[in-house]
Order: sequence, then C-alpha cells, then structure tokens
Amino acid sequence: MPKSQKNDTSAKGMMRKTLAEIAAIVKGEVVGDRHLVITGLSGIKEAQQGDLTFIANPKYIRLSRTTNASAILTPRDVKVSGKSIIRTENPSLAFSRLASLMFETDAFSPKGIHPSAIIAKDAVIGKNAAIGPYTIIESRAHVGDNTTIYSGCYVGHRTVLGRNCLIYPNVTIRERITIGNRVIIHSGTVVGPDGFGYVWADGKHEKIPQIGTVIIEDDVEIGANAVIDRARFDKTVIGKGTKIDNLVQIAHNVIMGKHCIIIAQVGISGSAVIGDGVILAGQVGVHGHLTVGDGVRTAARTGITKSIPPHITIAGYPAQPYMAEQRLHAALRRVPSYIKTILDLKKRVEELEKKLKK
Repeated sequence: MPKSQKNDTSAKGMMRKTLAEIAAIVKGEVVGDRHLVITGLSGIKEAQQGDLTFIANPKYIRLSRTTNASAILTPRDVKVSGKSIIRTENPSLAFSRLASLMFETDAFSPKGIHPSAIIAKDAVIGKNAAIGPYTIIESRAHVGDNTTIYSGCYVGHRTVLGRNCLIYPNVTIRERITIGNRVIIHSGTVVGPDGFGYVWADGKHEKIPQIGTVIIEDDVEIGANAVIDRARFDKTVIGKGTKIDNLVQIAHNVIMGKHCIIIAQVGISGSAVIGDGVILAGQVGVHGHLTVGDGVRTAARTGITKSIPPHITIAGYPAQPYMAEQRLHAALRRVPSYIKTILDLKKRVEELEKKLKK
C-alpha cells in the first residue's frame, strides 16, 4: 500500500495548539516561544518535530538534549536548555490530561441508539445515552444520562448503570447489578457471574446458588477480561475510585475499599476484605475470609495467606514484611557459596580425622 494511503494511527496532527494555549490548559508557565505550534504528543524518545513530550523525573533531563520534540513539559524547578518548555506542578498528570482531551476529540463513540440494539420496552434510557449495534438491554434495566455503551454488550434485567459511564464493546453486565457514575469497563469483562461455590454431597459437587449482587461505586475503572463475581448472599463491592487492571479475578462477597490499585492477574478469593488505598501488584493471590488493611502495598506474586495489618509493604509466599523477604532472597542467592564452603570444610575435617587416626 502506498504510504499516502496508509491509515495514520499516530497522535500526529490530532491537535494544533500553541504553547501558550497548552499552558493555560495545564496551568503551567511557558519558558521560550509562546507561539510555537504543537501538533502531537509523544514519549521523549519517540517524539518528532511538532510534538510535546514531558519529563516527570529530573534524572531524565539528559534526554532533553537528544529528543526531537519541539517542547517539553517539566517540573517547575527544572531547567532545560535549547528547548521551549512548560513548567507545571505535575508534568505526568498534565501530559495525561492533554492526551485525554486529544483522544476525546479524535475517538469514535456511538451516537444515539443504533437500530440493531435490542432494548426492553420497560428499560429506562437516560438523556444523551448512546447504545451501539447489537447491544442488549434487558427488562427494567436503567442506563444513566450521558452513558455510552459500545457494540455487542449485554446489560441484564434490573441492572442500573449510572451517569457518564463508558462501557466498551463485548462487556457483559449480568442481572441486578448496580454500577455508579463515571465508571469505565473495558472489553471482555464480565460483572456478576455466579461465584464459584459448590458443596460435596452424595459423591458429587452440588452447586450452591449465588443470589447476591455486585456494587461498583463511582469512578471505578475495570480493565479488559476481568471478572467480578456476584455474592453468594448480600453483595460484592468495588469501592469508589478503585482501578482494576486486565485479567483480574475477584470472587464472591469480596469487599474492596476506595482508591485501590489492582494489577494484572491478581486473584482475590471469596469474602476477603481489602482496605482503602491498597496496591496489589501483578499475580498477587489473596486467600479467602481474611482482611488486608488500609494502605498495604505488595510486591508482585505475593501470596497473602493471613490477614495483614494496615500500612505495611509485603512480599513473598507466604507474605511477610518486604525487607525480611529481601534478606531471605539475599541469603538464598548465597546458598551455592555456602554449599561450597561446607563441602570444603567437610573435606578438611575428613583429612584431619585421617591424620589423627595415624
């Protein structure tokens, strides 16, 4: 395909603003050419002429000398020579907000209700809601004002979606689920499947009915192909502002606090209680019926088998304080040298014993 016919998937040309206009958006201070026109956003290594990039950490100032970017967002106390800059309190946050504004102007989203959508007569659709092709909205469901649901989604009966939500393609939200305002759910995620519950009886696994619900509070974001099970009784809860990565499993009756970060491939077993502000790194496993206190931070692949007090950092399996785990690993790395020393000592002892017997 000729270059001129290729689809442009870059961020180039998606914005056209002067540094002065951008500084007003991010509440920053221009040092350099206020009239310089910016046409794109990019990382500092990939940037080209016309791009704006950012430096969040002073140790990366050296990259300002080699980047092709036309201008740089920097912290207020940073000096950069040879480039126009915008000084801000938080360059990373400012760059993210600019990217969001740019994406909103360029991104496709459904408008209105597509004729192929199947919507129950007694479902309630809010003002300015958008529903894409082949989406199904079941009886007595409620979709809030300004909520966007892309194609191929399923919203079960008596489920409530709040205002300004964004539901990407092929999301399944089962029956009797409550989702708050400004919630984002990415493709392939399922909210409200049955919890994994069986009882052994008469030589077989008999299913335990899962008749509870799921409550997703305001400002939660859930990544792709995540699963949040409904409760056996009562509710599974995801607290306000929590962000959940792709491929996360949250079991029935889990109560998760506010503003948590749950990273890819985490598994949380049934009836665990996760406090506010907890960070669970990749592949962390949490045993059921325990409590992880507020502000706990975990290293990747931590196995949590007992309740954890608030505001500590943990690692390892079973989980223990982070520095204790680091000391253990340091000792394990020295095991080969310990073995060599032990074998050498054993050999010397055997030689001494032979001499004494003579």
